[in-house]
Amino acid sequence: MPVISRLLSIALRVGEIAFAAVVAGIVGSYLHDYRSGSGLPLARFIYIEVVAGLSILLALLWLLPFASGFFHWPIDLILSFAWFAGFGLLVNYVNKTTCGGHTFDWAGITHGGFCGRWKSNEAFSFLSAIFWLVSALVGLWFIHRERSKTAPADDRA
Repeated sequence: MPVISRLLSIALRVGEIAFAAVVAGIVGSYLHDYRSGSGLPLARFIYIEVVAGLSILLALLWLLPFASGFFHWPIDLILSFAWFAGFGLLVNYVNKTTCGGHTFDWAGITHGGFCGRWKSNEAFSFLSAIFWLVSALVGLWFIHRERSKTAPADDRA
């Protein structure tokens, strides 16, 4: 069974890297083109860029095939919460634009343009949050399974 959990972990880490790279690229492009102003619109994108950068770094480090990678599940859970917060910030931003609409209405993201870019950014940040959450659950399951294997048997017979 360790092979299944290891393969699942690798697949999740690759997905986390890919999703974080997409979000970092879209937000980084926006920050590069940003010319004036300050406050919440800029702060939310800096936050998302930092979370994406940390996600890429940690997923790359934990992609290395060691069993200790499963012991990082608390950090996976924290990053999942950070991604959910970033998703909320993106939803708040997109709903204030002409794109608006429903949060999970991602139809037309392949048409390009402003709305497609930001809706896809929403989608990939949500997927990243889900992947980090599943990574945390896989790590927790692995730890629980390993502890139950090494637990001493109860000798009260």
